[in-house]
Amino acid sequence: MAGLTLSRRNSLLLGLGSAAAAATGILGATPARALAQMSDEDIFNFALNLEYMEAEYYLRGTTGKGIADADVGSRAGEVKGGHEVAFEHKYIREFMEEVAQNELAHVRFYRKTLGDKAVGRPTIDFDAGFKGAAKAAGLGDDFDAFANDMTFLLGGMLFEDVGVTAYAGAAPLIQRKEFVEAAAGILAVEAYHMGMARSQLYRMGEEAWQAANALSDARDKLDSPDDKDQGIRVDGKANFVPSTADAIAFRRTPQEVLRIVYLSDKEGAAGGGFYPEGMNGTIKTA
Repeated sequence: MAGLTLSRRNSLLLGLGSAAAAATGILGATPARALAQMSDEDIFNFALNLEYMEAEYYLRGTTGKGIADADVGSRAGEVKGGHEVAFEHKYIREFMEEVAQNELAHVRFYRKTLGDKAVGRPTIDFDAGFKGAAKAAGLGDDFDAFANDMTFLLGGMLFEDVGVTAYAGAAPLIQRKEFVEAAAGILAVEAYHMGMARSQLYRMGEEAWQAANALSDARDKLDSPDDKDQGIRVDGKANFVPSTADAIAFRRTPQEVLRIVYLSDKEGAAGGGFYPEGMNGTIKTA
């Protein structure tokens, strides 16, 4: 969620300022026009794009298959890459299976809530996305997120940390009480996922620490000049909960999220990385 000309970074540090200022950042329009154009459905469709990717990732890693056709909408984009992980530990597999079902439930919830306004699954490319992310993080050219327990957790961390900050950033923009309640509940589930994944990665030792911190640094370079990311080891100690000095989750604007998933630090980017053809819906330009 980045690319704002009006207090893009400072508004986040001040709790996103006003809804009008945040909306200006999202749509690049005047506050009045932005508020008139953006709806709760726009925000939920933005979240649905992220949930499609997360569900595809975890389902492919745990079952070898993606989301069923009944849950992806009409004219859904193709998904490239991903395969079943050869898990070493049963408890990691069971954790990832639970996460996969949670993410699929999120997709179904958004599609049910949005009805005929729900966007279809965008084109997703795990091969290009992870190759680009790994290169940016200095993890080499042959990184396979679906190779084993550690790499699968690392791939999940790449998405889930961003998802938590995306929900935290979107919360002040949602107008209807029932939508706020739903988003808050989903944010909590995503945070549970990531706290568990980060703790499991920490238990795996220095190789996992270094890789996780490298991915964190790469995300931080893409989204904005501000520090909105933390690795799993900070100042020689475990860091399971990335947060501000006040122990509040970091917030990202939609543009900052798009810069990360598009793997582009350029304003105006309309696709790339994990979404080669961009996201579907109103909020899709970095």
